[in-house]
Amino acid sequence: MDLSQVKLVVSDMDGTLLNDKGVVSDLFFEQFEQLKKHDVKFVAASGRQYYSMIHKLEPIKDEITIIAENGGMTVIAEEVTDTCTIDTNTVHDLIRDMRKIEDAHIVLCGKKQAYVESKHQEFLNIFDEYYFRYNLVDDLTEIEDDDFFKIAVYSFGGSEKTTYPAVKHLEDRIKAKVSGENWLDLSHLHTDKGRALKIIQSKLNISKEETMVFGDYNNDIEMLALAHFSYAMQNAHPNIIKAANYSTKTNNENGVEYILGKLIEAKEQLVTK
Repeated sequence: MDLSQVKLVVSDMDGTLLNDKGVVSDLFFEQFEQLKKHDVKFVAASGRQYYSMIHKLEPIKDEITIIAENGGMTVIAEEVTDTCTIDTNTVHDLIRDMRKIEDAHIVLCGKKQAYVESKHQEFLNIFDEYYFRYNLVDDLTEIEDDDFFKIAVYSFGGSEKTTYPAVKHLEDRIKAKVSGENWLDLSHLHTDKGRALKIIQSKLNISKEETMVFGDYNNDIEMLALAHFSYAMQNAHPNIIKAANYSTKTNNENGVEYILGKLIEAKEQLVTK
């Protein structure tokens, strides 16, 4: 395996670059500086909102590309370069549908901020980890003055068992993506991390053979398909393990950093030849 050809590294956040405490390792930030020296670009790609992502990646936020909201918004060096939104009427209809599902806690994800109407304290404690800029409101269907990327729905019973079966029949109108054990994301049919990554690859003139991607859940499948060096975390969903060409250690064992170390070593060996 020749990692020396890699020019672009793309990593999911939760379950991948972040450990289970929601922390990015100091080692990664050290490796980022080494990747820069070898002109390797870095992209963080997540279902999280942009503001939450840059909070986690604060030291390097103005040097990297961010794919936020599962591809709903792409930001390069703090400049929004692409968005994919859902129209307001569809958003409001979906919210009304989600309210009918027991154990469905709804987050409306906008460009300005996120909005939540739930008063469920246990859910709000979880929600606070994923959303850095938000507003608690009485009625989500009254929110109109924003651009909406997706509706995120949290289920304590698990997204594959509780919420996804309830919306599967809507998949001709919206994209329903199980993005975590408890999270389901509803977005525009064209929204996914792969679409956003393809635009970035085209802009940078970087091929599939020069791209490395790390992921752990179903919302990573499309972007894994755009990289020859596609890695499933050891803690990944079975669908991701099947889709990826390679595997690495778990997120709690610095699985991303483990492979980045090999990438940096390959780049340095190329220089000394």
